[in-house]
Amino acid sequence: MKTIHQIILASAVSLLTVVPAAAQVRVKTASISDHELSVLNQLASPSAVVNMPVSQLLNAPGNEALRSFFFTPIQDSTVLKGKKNAVIAADGFEEIELLGPVWYFKKLGATVEIVAPKYVPAPERYGLMYPEQAKTHIMAIQYLQPVGWVKFDRTANQVKVSDYDAVFIPGGAWNPDNLRNDKDVISFIRDFNKSGKLIAAICHAPVVLASADILKGKKLTGYWNIQVDLKNAGGTVLEQPVVTDGNLINSRHPIDVADFSRAVESWLVKSNLRN
Repeated sequence: MKTIHQIILASAVSLLTVVPAAAQVRVKTASISDHELSVLNQLASPSAVVNMPVSQLLNAPGNEALRSFFFTPIQDSTVLKGKKNAVIAADGFEEIELLGPVWYFKKLGATVEIVAPKYVPAPERYGLMYPEQAKTHIMAIQYLQPVGWVKFDRTANQVKVSDYDAVFIPGGAWNPDNLRNDKDVISFIRDFNKSGKLIAAICHAPVVLASADILKGKKLTGYWNIQVDLKNAGGTVLEQPVVTDGNLINSRHPIDVADFSRAVESWLVKSNLRN
């Protein structure tokens, strides 16, 4: 069983791996009783994580088309020229589901901005320690493992529907849960839906649309664990890599990122023809 000193050391090492020197939290030790030591040792678990490195995902058997999507050079860098897309994301977003589409849309000539909830730290009694960059960045994950930070451009209370041609929401189990409780995010999604502009969500992200109450009568898909929630929100769930219904596009999983991104591209190109 680990000792409390091992726990403190492990915590300090973990902080050093993800927090820059200027933002490191000083870990303090205190004199504790044998009883307190016993309790603390029982509240700690061995450190082991599951993650999903991008290289592993792209090289996995069966994902040859996904690999080709990212490594085949873009032929026309003007396809989405003049389009402005917003990514709505918070801490705990699935890395490839945000950075993949952002990379693709930018390669096609679109402007992309990352929009996050306004930074509001949890009450002190929750015992959370925030690195300094949490005020200006959101945390990426690979499945269950935090892996880095991405700077956001604006906060949800600063944006309006007329700013963008489309919005998309990446998954990651934590990210949508953080988004769906933010009143500015939900209000923005509802207003964007009323405008008829494109709203795209992948993996766990469609639950944000459920919280915005815009799924009644819609065909869609999403990560398998949330499909019952989508049905309860009034949607008809299809087992497909990507589903388009009106101004909504949804996908299920990181393996669907290529289909998801191309569907957004196709919708935006057709919107030019419609206009």
